[in-house]
Amino acid sequence: MNYELFLAKRIAFRQEKGELISRPIIRIALVAIALGFSVMIISVSIVTGFKEEIRNKVIGFSSHIQISNYDENNSYETNPVQIDHNLIQQLEKDPDIKHVQLFATKAGIVKNNDQLEGVVAKGIDNHFDWTFFKEKLVSGNVFQVSDSKTDSILISKNLADKLELKTGDPLVMYFIQRPPRARKFFISGIYNTGLEEFDNLYLFCDLRHLQKLNDWDSTQTGGYEITIKNFNTLQETGERVYQLTGSELNAKTVNEIYPQIFDWLGLMNINAAIIITLMIIVSGINMISALLILILERVKMIGTLKSIGAENASVRKVFIYLASFLIGRGLFWGNLIGLLFIFLQKQFSFFHLDQQSYYISYVPVHFSIYHLLLLNVGTLFICTLMMIIPTKIITRISPLNALRYN
Repeated sequence: MNYELFLAKRIAFRQEKGELISRPIIRIALVAIALGFSVMIISVSIVTGFKEEIRNKVIGFSSHIQISNYDENNSYETNPVQIDHNLIQQLEKDPDIKHVQLFATKAGIVKNNDQLEGVVAKGIDNHFDWTFFKEKLVSGNVFQVSDSKTDSILISKNLADKLELKTGDPLVMYFIQRPPRARKFFISGIYNTGLEEFDNLYLFCDLRHLQKLNDWDSTQTGGYEITIKNFNTLQETGERVYQLTGSELNAKTVNEIYPQIFDWLGLMNINAAIIITLMIIVSGINMISALLILILERVKMIGTLKSIGAENASVRKVFIYLASFLIGRGLFWGNLIGLLFIFLQKQFSFFHLDQQSYYISYVPVHFSIYHLLLLNVGTLFICTLMMIIPTKIITRISPLNALRYN
């Protein structure tokens, strides 16, 4: 029989009249653990949710991997590459690749009345995946690229507001080249992603317009965009794609195209780690205080156990078991509070953000069973490990003095 576990259960789940001091101390410790752990869950869910939202928006504009001309400079004027259908077929056979599409970009100026804005036209073909922008539409519809060239375009709400335009309105775009050229488009839809840097910049049009403006033929494009199934495989998939491309082509992952954004998102992991560390320390200190009180209240019990032959390790084990039960109780309530917050915020978005500063209008949350289990197991293990420190006092209690203790 594991008498240490039996005694720990009896102390943990059976209240005694003499526990006048330990009861409020234990309750305070349990509240601290519950609140601290709920803060950990909420912090991790917000950090992962925020990273996922921003990451998905950036990927919505540029995909996971881009293949372009190796001589590509940092301007928005893409150099032409030959459309290689064999390469596309090879890419589509990769089990980690979800979608491949063609694209090209060209800088220009849009004008309406007295308003001028510098923009980048992104040309797309009939294989373009509209899923992301359909979710971000505020008016109108996305346009379909068919056999005949379309004059429809998709612009952002920021541009539409600045130029005082709405769906169905014409929009003239001027391209600075020799000779200068202009194209008249019609707005089919207006989107709003909240990424102001991108919303102010990009509009979407038929790829064939850019091919004609650049004097390309129908077999030339600006590059390929590749969407993968799982972001966690980005690095490995990016390396495989790079190996498939020839010496004239270069494959870049979204992390390499926008390093400043992903470095900024990476810093959020540090913030989450600091919060988790502080909460574990606070919870551990509270439990150490509570356990010391429990030990002092049960000096006679410790003396009795030692007098009948119990070793220090066995007596310490009783209180470590006891601490584990109390920590587990605190984790239960912490899980309940944290998961309730995640559910309510996900459903109703009670807490809002300044979209201009944070690129999103509400506090995003993301639930991950992996993160939840890791937090629970890690917190229980570390806090229980910390309980070894206060149980050291048991080795200093002699049976004779303990039995005289009043």
